[in-house]
Amino acid sequence: MPDIKHFDPDATLETVVRLFWRQGVASTGIQDVVTATGLNRSSLYSTFGGKQELYLAALHRYLEQRSQPMFRRLAEDERGLPAVSEFFDGLIEARCSGEYARWGCMVSNAHAGAENSDPDVRAVLDRHHQELRDAMYAALVTARAQGQLSPGSDPGASADLLALVAYGVNLRSRAGADAATLRKTVATALDSIAGRAALN
Repeated sequence: MPDIKHFDPDATLETVVRLFWRQGVASTGIQDVVTATGLNRSSLYSTFGGKQELYLAALHRYLEQRSQPMFRRLAEDERGLPAVSEFFDGLIEARCSGEYARWGCMVSNAHAGAENSDPDVRAVLDRHHQELRDAMYAALVTARAQGQLSPGSDPGASADLLALVAYGVNLRSRAGADAATLRKTVATALDSIAGRAALN
């Protein structure tokens, strides 16, 4: 007889994403996963593998369902710097209010944790960073074409800067930084590359 699953693996993985995202890998044991999902260990192991495989699956899901849609919207937006500003406004709102307030970003949290020593995890982190940086770069190239950047501003270097600012927002919000302070920091970063009235 084939093994028939009496649970929804997709819904289970979403529960696991939230668990690892909120608590981190080091603070989450397999019993925490069992309790959160209501499944026994054998069901988890047979479907996802051990804790590390489960974490990697959760990390991939987070990237694909939460990070990449934001990156695509930014890269495809034709407004230039106002799109970048809106990206950060949405990021700060998500990090400082609502259901996931003070959770940070699951990927940024992994950058700061011991799990980044795993080559498979690091590959996901590198992919996330490249896609974030590429989205920023695309928006800044559009901004340059529309005359929104200050003379001499380099879209590549500015994309690197803004990607690091995004990580800072994620990590500082998890540590309790307030939204107003984060917005002020982002505004300073954007002002440093913008031509006059570019964000108006």
